[in-house]
Amino acid sequence: MFSTFQTAPLDPAAVAAAMLPFGQSSMLPPAAYTSSEVFAWEARTFFSGWHCVGRSEQVREPGAQRAERAGTSSILLIRGNDGVLRGFGNACAHRGHELLPCGGATTKRAIVCPYHGWSYQLDGNLRSAPGYDALASFDPAERGLTPLRVAEWHGYVFADLSGRAPDLDDYLGEVESRIAPYAPERLQVMISHDYTIEANWKVISENYQECYHCSMIHPELCAVTPPDSGENWAPDLPGAWVGGWMELREGAVTMSLDGHSDGVTIPGLPELLHNRVDYIQVFPNLLISAHPDYVMTHRIVPLSAGRTWVECAWAFPADAADRPGFSPAYAAEFWDITNKQDWAACESVQRGLESGFAKVGALSPEEETTYQFVTMVARGYSGIPVEHKQAVAVTAGASSKPTADAVPADAVPGARGPRGPRGPRG
Repeated sequence: MFSTFQTAPLDPAAVAAAMLPFGQSSMLPPAAYTSSEVFAWEARTFFSGWHCVGRSEQVREPGAQRAERAGTSSILLIRGNDGVLRGFGNACAHRGHELLPCGGATTKRAIVCPYHGWSYQLDGNLRSAPGYDALASFDPAERGLTPLRVAEWHGYVFADLSGRAPDLDDYLGEVESRIAPYAPERLQVMISHDYTIEANWKVISENYQECYHCSMIHPELCAVTPPDSGENWAPDLPGAWVGGWMELREGAVTMSLDGHSDGVTIPGLPELLHNRVDYIQVFPNLLISAHPDYVMTHRIVPLSAGRTWVECAWAFPADAADRPGFSPAYAAEFWDITNKQDWAACESVQRGLESGFAKVGALSPEEETTYQFVTMVARGYSGIPVEHKQAVAVTAGASSKPTADAVPADAVPGARGPRGPRGPRG
C-alpha cells in the first residue's frame, strides 16, 4: 500500500537507525513527533490505509448512519437494508456539505444532506436533488456519493481510504489468533470515555507498549499485575500488529482497583487466559487490552502533530449485565486513573520533544515491544509496507528470552510463543 508514496520528510539516516537490531537501534528523531510535515505525511499514508474507524455495534441496524474522522477527512458509515456495511466520503455531491458531523449518528431510510436536501439511497446512489428535475444536462447516476473501502473484523470497523491496501486478513495476519478467543464481536460496550491528549499519537502508542514506567507512575496497576511479568509476542509473527501479555497477581482475577470483578468470565475463554491480560496494538490506531472478563479498546485519532483524541471503550459479556448490582465502573474507574497517569506522562514527553533540547532516545532492554512499534513506523517512513516484518532485522538484545509456548495450539489456532520481558500500559 506504500509503494506509490514518497518516503517521509525525515533524515533517512535517523530513520534507518531506528531499524537496527534491538540493542543497537535508537528511537525516532524528535521531528517525527513534532513536525507538521511528518504529521501530514502520516495522514496521507498510515491513515489512508487500513485503520479503525469505529465499532460494528454503532451501525448495527439497517439505515444506521454514523460519521467518523478518517485520516484528514471523515467517513460516513451506512448499514444497508441488505445488512452490508458500506463507507462513503462524508461530503454531499452538491456542494460538499458534511452529511453528518463527525461523531454524529442517525437511523433513516435515506441519507439526507442537511444543507440543500439532496438525498441518497443507502447504497450511495442519488435519490433526489430538489429543483434539478427539469435540467436535461443533470445525470443523477453521476452524482452519487464516493464509495470507500470498509471491512468488519471482530466487531471493529476498518477503512482503507486509498483503496490500495492488501486484504484486511492479510494485513492483520497472526493477530487473529490472539483476539479470536475473546470474541469481542459478541461483547457489548457498556461504558466509554473520550480524552484529548496534548501529545503525538506515537508517544501514546509507545507508552502503551512498555511497563518500564509502571513502577514510577502506576501504583494502582502494580498492585494487581507485576510490572515485570509476562512476555512479548515474537516480532516475526505476520501482520501489522505488536503486543504481549502480563500476568495478574495471585488473588486478582482482573484489572480493577483491588483485583475483583463484578462481571463474568468471557464465555469459552481458554483456561490459560484466565489469569492474564493481552495487550495488542493493531497498526496504526487500535489498542486492544483483552482481560478475562472484559475487552478494553483505545481508538486513537490524531488531530495534529501535538494533539490526539482517544476513545476508550469497555465491552463485557451480555450475561454480566444480568448480575445483581452489576456496574462496569470497577473496570472503567481503574483504567481512567491509569489512563490519566499515562496522558500526563505523554504530554510531558511531548513538551520535552518540542523544547528543542530533546535528543534521539535510547531503548531500554525492557522496551522491546516499543522497539517493534518504532521499527514498524520506520518501515512505513522508508516506503516499506508496515506488515512486512521480514524486511527489518529484529535480532533481540541479550536480555530477550527464548521463544516459548504461551498458548497451546489446541487452545488458540496458530498460536506461537512470545519473547522478551513484557510490560505495557495505560
